[in-house]
Amino acid sequence: MTSDPRLRRRQATATPPVPPPPPPEPEPDSTRMGLDGASNDVATIQQQNGDTIEDDGFKLRFCTVCASNNNRSMEAHLRLSSPPHSYPVLSFGTGSLVRLPGPSLNQPNVYHFNTTSYNAMHSELLAKDPRLYRANGLLQMLERNRSVKWGPERWQDWVPGMPRVVPRGTAMEGGGMEVEGGGGGVPPNEEGGGGLGASEMDRGAKGVEAGWVDVVITCEERCWDAVVDDLFQRSSSGNRPVHVINVDIKDNHEEALVGGNAILDLAGRLNRVAREERERSGTAGWEGGGGGAREGFDERVPEVVAEWQEKWPGLPALWTLAWF
Repeated sequence: MTSDPRLRRRQATATPPVPPPPPPEPEPDSTRMGLDGASNDVATIQQQNGDTIEDDGFKLRFCTVCASNNNRSMEAHLRLSSPPHSYPVLSFGTGSLVRLPGPSLNQPNVYHFNTTSYNAMHSELLAKDPRLYRANGLLQMLERNRSVKWGPERWQDWVPGMPRVVPRGTAMEGGGMEVEGGGGGVPPNEEGGGGLGASEMDRGAKGVEAGWVDVVITCEERCWDAVVDDLFQRSSSGNRPVHVINVDIKDNHEEALVGGNAILDLAGRLNRVAREERERSGTAGWEGGGGGAREGFDERVPEVVAEWQEKWPGLPALWTLAWF
């Protein structure tokens, strides 16, 4: 039986049903947004970059360094110490004083390392000119910093191998300690005569209590020079190798976000290689800075940095092996 051609035309020209609207996109979590509105969620960022998340329990210990321990090193500190990786992390500055932008180039805001908290800096700038320091991102930066650790520390005052203990005092907002009867800073360790106290609430503090790190990542060439020169001038009594890598990052909030992501990528590559060498050669001697696994890792680090540089050509890198 043949069909009516008029019915076929009607069926061909019939309007298809309207599909249902797509579900609404989830609201962004403002607590995980960076200074420029970018996501601070490490897992999301890595998925966007095609990076894999691997964690078998072993983690290298890292240290991040910039001039004032406020912008670049703290963004990297936050990225490295955040889940899902939660690397053990310390961070420092190499300058003689902490300098933050002021109302003009010749009027910076100057603070002392080790004795001035991020909270105190935030309160002072908020009282001076909240509109200016909100507009240039300093208040947001300090809000981030005080959620990571107590205050800026100076590289040259750090004693590697000195246990980082919580000094006697009261807990403060932002994960730090305020010394009773003092000026609100973290003083030198009374027992050790020079080691800086560290709060157990600092992000990344778990794993670096003994005061040793495996990799130091600086964020500017002059900071890399200062760290390498300082290490060469020390006695190297610990006889422990440490890789010093510079990732050159411009000192602004936007570049710090990019650099923090790149440093997280580098840390993952290094940690993966360290795990492979530990599986191949065993863990004997690793904690003391020796053994077959450690030697294999040390030999492969330059290759890892070179491969990482191909992915991040806009962030020039330097590398050297030094000793604690």
